[in-house]
Amino acid sequence: MTLPVDPARYGAFLATMFVMAITPGPANLFAIATGMEKGKGAALLGVVGMNCATLIWFAGSALGLGALIIAFPAAFHVLALAGAAYLVWLGLKSILAGIRNAESQATATVKAGRSALVDGFTVQIANPKALLFFTAVLPPFIDVNRPLPPQLAMFACATIGMDLISMSAYGLGGAALSARMNEPGFRRIFALAVGVLLISAAVLIVSRG
Repeated sequence: MTLPVDPARYGAFLATMFVMAITPGPANLFAIATGMEKGKGAALLGVVGMNCATLIWFAGSALGLGALIIAFPAAFHVLALAGAAYLVWLGLKSILAGIRNAESQATATVKAGRSALVDGFTVQIANPKALLFFTAVLPPFIDVNRPLPPQLAMFACATIGMDLISMSAYGLGGAALSARMNEPGFRRIFALAVGVLLISAAVLIVSRG
């Protein structure tokens, strides 16, 4: 029986997605801010909104990937290299931030009077991290020699599952986690570890073609 996705390739995707999910960005910082300002219920509602937006990103990405496979299957080699280069850039950026102990440039806002569900959807649909993930990180893991729909279903399950866990953890533990991220030592170690993991994931992408 042939699996929809090669186990080694799927393992590399899970490792990459894990790093992307836990790395602080607009979505995770929004979850923290919502939990701090509006409570646990609103934080979870915001997580639902963000993942609804992720599903829309995934649907658009799936349609684009399907058309690309049919018209330009060789383009996936270029996308693989581009995705690896993007991960290396993120990794080096994170390592430099750790060395310099720089403050995070990401921001998150919570608008009073609006539904956390709507706010969460808005944050994620306009999140550049989501755009870059679906256009640069996901394509290299697609195997053009296997049916596309079951591959995308497995990748979608992993993406949504890890995002739900990560965003919920950030939201529910908002106050404590944000306090730790303000500690220079903790922020530096976190940034260095993320950088190493991202570069390792890039090496896996290139080594598997």
